[in-house]
Amino acid sequence: MRKSVTGFAFLMVMAAGGLLQAQSSSDTAEFKELITQYWKAWSTLNPDKAAAFYSKDADAVFYDVAPLKYNGWEEYKKGVLQVFGAADSATIAPNDDLKATRRGDIAWTSETFHGVVNQKDGTHMDLNGRHTTVWEKRGGHWVIVHEHVSAPLGS
Repeated sequence: MRKSVTGFAFLMVMAAGGLLQAQSSSDTAEFKELITQYWKAWSTLNPDKAAAFYSKDADAVFYDVAPLKYNGWEEYKKGVLQVFGAADSATIAPNDDLKATRRGDIAWTSETFHGVVNQKDGTHMDLNGRHTTVWEKRGGHWVIVHEHVSAPLGS
């Protein structure tokens, strides 16, 4: 009997591990698509295209490459329009290193990305960066409730 209970417990632990792995793979696939669409939206240089990805909570905090911090979506949108003011076009894409972790209706993702921003004066900015997001599922859709975008010094 004792061997049966131990064997059953072992099988349950192994099955739970398999379920967690399956959920992780599914989550990564779901967030890979979200992140790809997110960067496509930002590549338009139009924050209205990216707005659907974000919480509109006034106290949400978003960190970006420049400036340091935005409080709420409206401040973020206004600041990004200023930053993109000298830009003509952009191509920003995630690298293939996405990590997604989900706990119920909260998830966090991290990946690196590469972007090229073409300026109106003919110059361009080549950027490698990192991106971490905290997502919350609201009304059946994932929205970013906190974000951190940064670039290594000297890049």
